[in-house]
Amino acid sequence: MIDIPKRFVYSYSLFREDSENAGMTETLHFLPILLTFVIATGLATALAFAPRFLAVRRPTPEKRIPYECGKDPIGSARERFSVAFYLVAMIFILFDIEAIFLIPWGVVFRDLARETSGGFVFAEMLIFLSVLIAGYLYAWKKGVFDWNR
Repeated sequence: MIDIPKRFVYSYSLFREDSENAGMTETLHFLPILLTFVIATGLATALAFAPRFLAVRRPTPEKRIPYECGKDPIGSARERFSVAFYLVAMIFILFDIEAIFLIPWGVVFRDLARETSGGFVFAEMLIFLSVLIAGYLYAWKKGVFDWNR
């Protein structure tokens, strides 16, 4: 039997093998996760269906037409769109990934610098940022951000 210190459990007797509630505490550890899932599902459902019951509807012919990408849907559905929409979306993803890596790195930088060479950790992030900046400058040079081309 594993000896578990009393300060780590709610009730030490629940973890004893001879206890009648031996497996119950393992299930209780998942209760906060289940509760979070139930609250999130309930809130999502309530927010999805609340406008259906609470919103005032005044449909007009203009409101009933589909709307997509800032262009009126007049003409063929097979019409070509400017590539600029997709290029800007890719640039957004690029810098979103930068934030995903940069923010946690900034939070743990001091601890990383203590454990390893601080210069190495800093240089590693400078290389990462220089590649991203090079990609940004390349996109700028190619005119990705110019909407009138």
